[in-house]
Amino acid sequence: MTNSGKKYKTGYTCGVFDLFHVGHLNLLERCKEMCEVLIVGVCDDDYVRNIKKKEPVFKEDERVRIIGALRCVDSAVLVDTETTNDKMLAIEKLHFDVLFSGDDWKGSERYKKTEEQFAKIGAAIEYLPYTTGISTTELKSKIKG
Repeated sequence: MTNSGKKYKTGYTCGVFDLFHVGHLNLLERCKEMCEVLIVGVCDDDYVRNIKKKEPVFKEDERVRIIGALRCVDSAVLVDTETTNDKMLAIEKLHFDVLFSGDDWKGSERYKKTEEQFAKIGAAIEYLPYTTGISTTELKSKIKG
């Protein structure tokens, strides 16, 4: 426990956060409940295009601005593909002690490796559930429909 009674000092999560919705807000509020300082990485447009294979609705600078305006977010930063994919690089750059990630990653090879790497440096991973009934993909489909 930290002086504030929160489990962690500095937390980090990242995402695209395109078409911001209540599921995003729920995630970020849950993260902030567990840490004094919450840093949110916003994936750059190249990541969205090259990794997600989608065209972002809102440009990267607009998405960073939206996330940074939230009361529960202490710092919003633009992150490139390498930083998004390599959590050790993210921790070197951003100096957090807990990574918040969606529970769909728990048990994956990628995250098992990250857990081992983090354990060696005293960092943690907290897996959080997604809000059911809403997703950016569903929103885009409703808008098109």
